[in-house]
This record gives sequence, structure tokens and C-alpha cells, in this order.
Amino acid sequence: MTPMTDDLIKLYFSIGFSNKEILMLLAQNHRIVLSIRTLKRHCRELGLFRRKHHSDLNDVKAFLQQELQHDGQMQGYRWLHLRAVQNGLVVQQDTIRQIIKFLDPEGVELRRTRRLRRRQYNTKGPNALWHMDSYDKLKPYGIGINGCIDGFSRFVLWMEAYTTNNDPKVVANYFIECVTRLGGCPERIRADNGTENGHVANMQVFLRRNHTDSFAKDSSFIYGRSTANQRIESWWGILRKQSIQFWMNIFKTLQENGHFSGSFLDKSLVQFCFLNLVQRDVNEVVRTWNTHYIRPRPGQEVAGGRPILMYTVPQEYDAEDCLKTVDMEEVAVCKEECTPKSQFPCDETVFELCLLLMQENEWEAPTDAYNAAELYTSLRAVLLENL
Repeated sequence: MTPMTDDLIKLYFSIGFSNKEILMLLAQNHRIVLSIRTLKRHCRELGLFRRKHHSDLNDVKAFLQQELQHDGQMQGYRWLHLRAVQNGLVVQQDTIRQIIKFLDPEGVELRRTRRLRRRQYNTKGPNALWHMDSYDKLKPYGIGINGCIDGFSRFVLWMEAYTTNNDPKVVANYFIECVTRLGGCPERIRADNGTENGHVANMQVFLRRNHTDSFAKDSSFIYGRSTANQRIESWWGILRKQSIQFWMNIFKTLQENGHFSGSFLDKSLVQFCFLNLVQRDVNEVVRTWNTHYIRPRPGQEVAGGRPILMYTVPQEYDAEDCLKTVDMEEVAVCKEECTPKSQFPCDETVFELCLLLMQENEWEAPTDAYNAAELYTSLRAVLLENL
């Protein structure tokens, strides 16, 4: 067994994949074919166990206490179990459930809510239909989010927090970066009539203009009401529950305590102190979501499975990849009309002032929401005093 194979097994094991799923990924993505017996033997040799050598309960409790202090307070025990596994802990799901019930009984009760029944949804495979939208819950504080999710697999293709989510050239850059990474574009994209989607619509139609399928050319982009964009609207509910509500609470507290007025300076300071942390948090939610198991819905033709597997190995789910090949020179032409994220998380002048103040006062860069809130109030007090 080569070191590269060992590293791949460790990676897929740490994500939480089953032995069968690990074998499938090794064969499909890396052309490494192993038997189940060989895989189990190498897992033992690498010290990878699922049901023995359990982690110390104090370590598990400490991990959960840390998670519950932040966005983990919004999450259920299955989600937190996967995050625990991905952080190197060996623990049973029921143990996580019992500890959370003890540590956060109020949160457990709050999560006992009914689910809305939604219309049946069906597509023939990954990249048949992408759902794209912008999310404005943090917009009053200077942070906009734009994202895209695959309709079949529910795999999140991109989820970007930035100073704006309505600049069509910035949104187009997310799209083109994804197309470049995948080496093709989807069969169709669905989005609302917002102006931020205009460039993506034009680029999608441009890239699909020479294809001959029934969804080519103008049919490759669908405009519709945001509330009817089912997959991405459902995802926003997940994102708010698992992360964004936590940040809304932080910003609302700053506002109620008189530390946020909605001014240009206040929004710039929020961006300086919090934007990278919000993006890091969103990335973690996306990583966990893309690797968690979605249960099939009884009575509905919606496949169950892990989004990343449904997206990358659709043949295992009796589906076909609908990615459409594109001319990369044409993609490069589209790229020229895009605007990538700035290297500065906020207004450049405010950014330089904040760095100067941090150096003068020996303030460190924040590592979590509460450090960021302290830095924000400190910077704001100094800047307002000198205006």
C-alpha cells in the first residue's frame, strides 16, 4: 500500500464515509481497487476504528461544549456527531445525543419543530439543474451571501460571503470559477429575476449556444420567483439553522447595545472583523452538508445518499452526469467580464486604518465571534473618537 493510498483512506475515513463508500471513491476517483478485507486490514494498521478505542468522554464533552458556544447551538445530534468524527473523535451517535440533551436541553426542545411538506422534485442526475440565489439575512450588517446547489445531489457548488451579493460581475465570477473547476457547465440554471444574475444568464446561454439538446441556447437558463427556487430556498433554511442565526444574534446584540448604527463605517468594521470568520463558518457548514447522509423520502422519488457521492458517482444511484462540455477559450472570454473578490474584506481605507490601530495597540486578529466583537467595539470607539 502506497503512502498516497494510506492518506486517501485516512481522509475518507475522517470525513465519515463507510467502508463501501471508501472503496467506491478509491476505485472511481483514483483507480485504486481494493477488497473489503484489504481495506479493513489497512484501517486496523492505520489505527482507524469506528466502534472501539472510543475517545475519552471528557474530550467529547469539551468538543460539544465548544460547538454549543458557537453555531453548534443551532445543530442537531446527527450533524454534531459527523462534525465530531471529522475532528478525529471516535464516539457513537447516541452518546452525542445524550450529552447534548444534558448540556443543552433548551436547544433540544427548540429543535423539535415540524417540517413543511414540499412538492415532489426530480431531476435525471447531477448538473441537470443548478439552483442559484443570494441570501440577505446578514445584508443589513454589510455581508451578503451568494450560493449555488445542484438539484439532483443537493451538493453545494459554491457558497460565498462577501461585501456584496448583487454585483452581477462578482456573481458571474463564482459561476465561471465553478465551470473552470468542473470543466463544463450545467444543462440548466435556475435563478430569480434579480439584476445580479444577468451576467450568469448571458454566459450560460453563450456557453450553451452550440449544443443540440432540448435545453440548449436560451432554454439553458430559467428565470422564476425566488420562493419557487426549491432546492436553494431549502438550503437557506439549513444554513440559517446551522450558522447564520448565530451571526444574526451576534450582530443584533451589537446593535441593541448601541455599537452598530448601519453607517458605512460600521458596516466596513463588521466586514473587517467578521467577514472571514463568517466565510470560514459557512465553509464548515458546506463541508459537513456535502458529506452527510440525506435520507430518502417515503413516497417521493428523491434519492437518498451523501451529496458528494451522488454528485461525483451518479451511476451508483441510477443517474447520469449532465455536465455539458465547453470551450475553455470561451470560458476565458467570459472570465474577462468577471470581478473576483477583492483582497480587502472591506473598504481599503478603513482596512488600512484598522491594521494601523491593531499594530499600535497590539490587538490580535480575531479567532472567533466573541474576539471579533471585542475588536469591533474597540476599533469603532477609537475611530469615532477621532472623526
